[in-house]
Amino acid sequence: MSITVRIEIQREFTMNGGYDSVFDLLADVPRSVAHFPKVEKLTDLGDNTYRWEMEKVGVDKYNIQAVYACRYSPDKSRGVITWEPVEGEGNGLVSGRWDVRDNGDGSTGLSFRTDAEMTLPLPGVLKMAVSPVIKHEFNGLVDTYIENLKKAFA
Repeated sequence: MSITVRIEIQREFTMNGGYDSVFDLLADVPRSVAHFPKVEKLTDLGDNTYRWEMEKVGVDKYNIQAVYACRYSPDKSRGVITWEPVEGEGNGLVSGRWDVRDNGDGSTGLSFRTDAEMTLPLPGVLKMAVSPVIKHEFNGLVDTYIENLKKAFA
């Protein structure tokens, strides 16, 4: 018994920091992830590939934990950082990208997009109740991550 929850998140914002500094932080996965909340463990799998293990969350007898791996590909000359899912690692498939632009005034414009598909060991009857909660939680994590990144360049 399991349910699959699909999540799409997009954000656009500006950071007070030069292009090189911002890009370098985002492209350095362990440094960037240090700003992401509720990461229990980040494991370097080699070849710029990392497994994320998020903190467990649960209610009553149901506990869930998101575990997934991504391969990251930074291209500084194009201002793009992409990540693709690694099949067979955990219970999620996550892809996405950063688009990074120099605003020319000492700030950097950012566009963030991620798509996730989480398979969770829960009865199907719970999908209608659990799906919105999981989506809300992931949106909150991304928003906190962005705020933490902004503080790093404040």
